[in-house]
Parts: sequence; structure tokens; C-alpha cells
Amino acid sequence: MCKAYRIVLSFLFLGVSLASFAQANRPEVFRERYTLKQVLALSRHNIRSPLSGRRSTLQRITPHEWHLWSSDPSELSLRGGALETMMGQYFRKWLVSEGMIQENEIPTEGAMRFYANSLQRTIATAQYFSSGMLPVANVRIEYHCEVGKMDSVFAPQITDDSEAFKALAQQQIATMGGEKGLIGVGERMSDNYKVLEQVLDMGHSKACIEGDTCHFRTDDAHLYLVKYREPGMGGSLRLACQAADALILQYYEEPDPVKAAFGDTLLWEDWESIAAIKDWYCDVLFTVPVVARQVARPLLRTMLEELQTEGRQFTFLCGHDSNIGSVLAALHAEDYCLPRAIEKKTPIGCKLVIEKWEDDEGKSFAALNLVYQSTEQLRNMTLLDMENPPMVFPVRLKGLDANADGLYPFEDVLKRIDDVIH
Repeated sequence: MCKAYRIVLSFLFLGVSLASFAQANRPEVFRERYTLKQVLALSRHNIRSPLSGRRSTLQRITPHEWHLWSSDPSELSLRGGALETMMGQYFRKWLVSEGMIQENEIPTEGAMRFYANSLQRTIATAQYFSSGMLPVANVRIEYHCEVGKMDSVFAPQITDDSEAFKALAQQQIATMGGEKGLIGVGERMSDNYKVLEQVLDMGHSKACIEGDTCHFRTDDAHLYLVKYREPGMGGSLRLACQAADALILQYYEEPDPVKAAFGDTLLWEDWESIAAIKDWYCDVLFTVPVVARQVARPLLRTMLEELQTEGRQFTFLCGHDSNIGSVLAALHAEDYCLPRAIEKKTPIGCKLVIEKWEDDEGKSFAALNLVYQSTEQLRNMTLLDMENPPMVFPVRLKGLDANADGLYPFEDVLKRIDDVIH
């Protein structure tokens, strides 16, 4: 159990609700002291179908039939659209309660921006969110490329192919595996692999029968650092990540948990173990310092511009888990482990929310939170409002001092972003 999760549990044992972390439960004295002026939300898309089809490699590593999805590969599912609408409705209720918008707000020109990566799942997520938040405004979702092509702002790609960069990146990634380097990276997941192999029943899969693979190996990881492409990794960790990702999405989408696990009855800890493979893969590729700074820079430029745009009240940027992971790493966020979610870093549909507050003396402050639907809320399609909020978990930045209300000087946050960019 990670440190952050233990801290949250200690609050629960003391009788403090987890929802006390949420915007919905800030004390009245906070609202008397501060006024909400601006919100920026960097969002991961909501539930999608797996990136590859049912007849792909995923089918070869299990004898079981995958869930029959309501959407084509990689696209937002019907459930994902409904869940994102619910999240948008919560943001509407929250912003109305803070006096920032009206119940049926029609924003003035330039007050709000909804900008998504040019993929179906990100555009659709932004569209559903905006429908929940601004149901009568008919918001236009901005995207810059033809649908299906990655926007360079959201593409977490390598832009430096120098040997010095590659050597440093490989060194920092290998360090995550300890003394054994990349082999250690794989070995970190050895117990997790066993859980995944059992659920997939890999020993009876077509891949095993045909002599391809019956197990996920811990010693075959290799890196790809190619200019203008995402950092990549070959070997079992990549294959296990694809399988874990598909299985987690199936668990969110399929109401019957036993059916979602191909007939197995899994404990919460088993689902956490499977999800940890995907979290680890993302951490390895996108959160080491030299890589995080490089792949997050275009998005950080956009975020900085939005936070400094005169008259901007609300910004919604829709991308991927790699975007949130690399941005947080680049900003030197303290390590965390999200409660009530099997994905501990960037759960499906989660948002990094930067709030700008102003006190009665005109000074500006910032709060950073991760807002996400718990695994239970995702599976049960729980309606969200001020009495039943999503999970809201505070993000802490290393080297910055927060005041007694947990807020950072706004200029300190802007400077941190600017320092990373330059």
C-alpha cells in the first residue's frame, strides 16, 4: 500500500470524509476568504474500447473472448460518453456554487475554450463534458488536425534525437529498475504478470500452443527513442501493458465482475495488481525527468498561455494519461497514489485541475487537484453532484510552499511552468 493511500485511510479512521478533499466540501471560511476566478482542466479521455481489435494480438494471448464493445477500436464507448457527461454536470454544479457561472451559462466570446487532441475519443470526451457542463451553449470543440491524426500539442513525442539525450534518457529509465537496470524494470512486475497470466489463461492461448509465448518475460525489455515519435518499449512489458489496459477497460465496461475477469473471481488487490502494469509502463516511458520535460513542453506552453489569457474563465484540454503523467513529472509533483481507484496515477477520465483563486486583497493563488471518478463510480455509473462528488485529490509540488489553506502563490505556479518550458 502506497504512502498517499495510507494518509487518506488515516483521515477516514479519524472520521474525516474523503470528500473533504473535494472542492464541494471546502469550509465556508474558505469561500469567505477567496473567490474562484479561473479553472484549467487537463483531462484524460473517458472509457474507450481497446486500442486494437478483438482479432489482434490480444486474442492470441488468451483463449477467452473479449468484451463486445459498443465502439470501434480506440474510440469512446457509450458508457464513457455517459460518464463524461456526468462529470461535466458536476463541474457545472461546482462552478455555479462558486458563483463563477450561471446554471444555464452561455459563455461570452473568449471566456471558455474546449480544445482536444484530434482523435475520436478525445474530441468525443470534450463534447460530452461540455454538454454536461454547458447544456444549452452548443459549445464548439476545437481540434487542429483531421480526425485520427495526433496533434503535436498532445503527442508526447521525442524532439531531440541527440546521442547525449538518448544516453541520459536510457540511464534514467534504467535507474528505475535498480542495479539490474532494464531487467529490473521488468522484474518489478513479475508478481503482477502472474496475476495477469492467470486471468488470461495464457497457457491455453493460441500464442502458447503455437510456441510463441506462454508467459510474460522479465528480461526482454528494450527502449525505442525515435525523433518525432512517442517513447516506446518492446518486449513483455509492452505486451502486458496492452493486455492489462484491455482488461481494465473491460472491468469498467462489463457490469458482471466475474465475466469481466473471464470467469475468475478477483479481489480488489488483484485488479490493482493488473492496473499497476499499465501505471508502471507509463511511468517508465513518460515520467523520468529528461523525457517528461521534453514530451510535456508543448502542452505546458498551451497551459501557460491559457492561465495568462485575459478574460479566460475556463479551459478544457483533452488528451491522454501520458499527457497528465508527463506534465506532473515535469512540474515536480510529489509522488502520490490515488484512493478508491485501481489505476493509481491517471485513472480513466481523470483531470488535472488548476484553480485560480483571489483573496480580498487581490492576491492570486493556485490549487492543483486530480479529479476523477472512483472505480465504483465508474462501474456503477454514479450520478455526481455536490452531495455525491467525484474523488478530488490534492497535488503537491516539490519546492513550493503552500499557505495554511493549501494554496500556492499563483505566480509561483506560473514560474514553475515557465521554468520547465525554458
